[in-house]
Amino acid sequence: MTPALVARAFWFLRHGETEWNAQGLSQGNVDVPLNAAGLAQARAAAGLLRHRGIVSVVASPLARARLTAEIVADVLGLPVALDDGLREAAFGVQEGEHMGQWFADWAAGRFTPAGGESFATLRIRAVAAVNRALAVPGPVLVVAHGGMFRALRAAMGLEINVRSQNGVPFFCVPGTPWTLTPAEPAAARAEPAVR
Repeated sequence: MTPALVARAFWFLRHGETEWNAQGLSQGNVDVPLNAAGLAQARAAAGLLRHRGIVSVVASPLARARLTAEIVADVLGLPVALDDGLREAAFGVQEGEHMGQWFADWAAGRFTPAGGESFATLRIRAVAAVNRALAVPGPVLVVAHGGMFRALRAAMGLEINVRSQNGVPFFCVPGTPWTLTPAEPAAARAEPAVR
């Protein structure tokens, strides 16, 4: 039986954009750095996550996620803990190749690239890693990857084949299914002026 996510709300942030993201290439465990847009997205995410009460940041050790987490954590005045379980799925021979039908088949559990990790295996690893992250003081911010977030969506009872945007934080609230709410700028959260 697939393990369940701990029923505790947390923030999830997919790393900022890389050149491979921009080109539609599969990264997997290739350590591709953030590009200029990705750095800007990380800084914007940091602004969106200020004043949210976040007290812990846990990230994938891959550079694109680690640097995104460090940029956000610097603004929040927090350290970053790394968890190898939050790495992106290994896509084997598909790493560096264009995303295509193979990726949808992988997420559906119909295909695993040679030398890659199955979606079912990723889901087990993703749940275990996030459950470890949720064992530290919260609210927690988890900074990781798109494939990882698809595995978490599966564990949350949500549609899997949804591409999360780079650098957009989501507040994840337990339920059946879970609720995902993207962060909004402070101005959008403010109460309307009384007339």
